[in-house]
Amino acid sequence: MLVLKVVLGVTGASGVVYGVRLAEELHKSRVELTIIVSNAAKKVLTSEVNEGLETLSKQGRVLGEHEIEADVSSGSARIDATVICPCSMKTLSAIANGYADNLISRSADVALKEQRRLVLVVRETPLSVIHLENMLKLARLGVTILPASPGFYHNPKSIDDLVNHIVGKVMDALGIESTLFKRWGS
Repeated sequence: MLVLKVVLGVTGASGVVYGVRLAEELHKSRVELTIIVSNAAKKVLTSEVNEGLETLSKQGRVLGEHEIEADVSSGSARIDATVICPCSMKTLSAIANGYADNLISRSADVALKEQRRLVLVVRETPLSVIHLENMLKLARLGVTILPASPGFYHNPKSIDDLVNHIVGKVMDALGIESTLFKRWGS
């Protein structure tokens, strides 16, 4: 059985619950998962998700943003996909401008240079012209820009339903089957 190798970067944008839930789903899907947690994300995790860092550590190998010597910082690591979830505007800017100053932006830089799948779950509102230009720049390079903007056609009943909708969309972008949300027309 082919195992998908995925890097999940979790940055300090509000909405770290998306990254934690995505890690759980990728783990269930038997993905070989490397999780990179930024210093800012560690702070946000403590205020937004109970036992968030502990939950992440149960889903895969967890690295810090300054562990630049890690294997995922090289194209030779043969990673299939990289997802930044949530993706802060700082990280978006770093990726869009080739500023690989930490392991998260470096792993995204590797995905770009190796022409591998890169999904950014951007989490900010409102968006400035700079944010939009950075997203457009990356979209033109083939990056999937997936705003954390859940739909309501599936009649969500809880916050979990809203989170699952976005996580399901990320799973779709990775080509991994999931039943996390009711699809349109079904």
